[in-house]
Amino acid sequence: MIKVAICGVAGRMGREVLKAVLAAEDTELCAAIDIFNDGLDAGTLLSGETLDVKITSNLAEALATSGAEVMVDFTDTRSVGANVITALKAGVRPVVGATGMSADDFAEVSKLAQNKRLGCIIAPNFTIGALLMIKFAAEAAKYFPNVEIIEKHHDQKLDAPSGTAIKTAEKIIEQRGDFQQGVVLEEEKIAGVRGGKMPGGLRIHSVRLPGFVAHQEVIFGDVGQTLTIRHDTTSRECFMPGVLMAIRKVLRLEGVVYGLENLLFE
Repeated sequence: MIKVAICGVAGRMGREVLKAVLAAEDTELCAAIDIFNDGLDAGTLLSGETLDVKITSNLAEALATSGAEVMVDFTDTRSVGANVITALKAGVRPVVGATGMSADDFAEVSKLAQNKRLGCIIAPNFTIGALLMIKFAAEAAKYFPNVEIIEKHHDQKLDAPSGTAIKTAEKIIEQRGDFQQGVVLEEEKIAGVRGGKMPGGLRIHSVRLPGFVAHQEVIFGDVGQTLTIRHDTTSRECFMPGVLMAIRKVLRLEGVVYGLENLLFE
């Protein structure tokens, strides 16, 4: 059994991870960390059944006393970097779904993971469909260099654009190279109306509204035609096969793997 600590367990994704870890035959919940519900049994987040694992806000102590082998983190940009560094220092392998880690934190995480010879998986998206969308978009960019991305998420998501949108843009830019897209001197009558601008003019538009989970369109344009590659998430359950795969694979890795596609399409 793989002993798993869940950081951000009371959040929407944290609860889904909790259900998945409890349902899988080879994973065991050993620690539940969240800044809310301190002291309550983790089972109260689901059916109310007692799990004999108390929620705690002290990550370092939880990892030190629980025997955790893997920490799954679905917190947010404000805490993810520090959480991952804490896990690695404790000898625990992180599986990270939270996005928005700073460049400095990422550099420290990479150095720690390498020095301690611990695996660490940081994945902007754990759904197979989204990973295929990124893969197909990168291929299409060889032939359709003019492209914009529209991503839509629930209104409680703190960071914009999403990690998936940034990852998609990076893969597209790798394929199309240095390409100036659109009118160089276009005028925005309302600041930001044309979205955020990546190198070479690639635009990302972020929508935040209640009712959405996670959705993305990659729209390519050429003379007389457009091509749209789209992925829609209708339930957070779709992330869980990827999360469980990462939990299992991170035990055999050394260093940081950024993007689940590096494990799925290897």
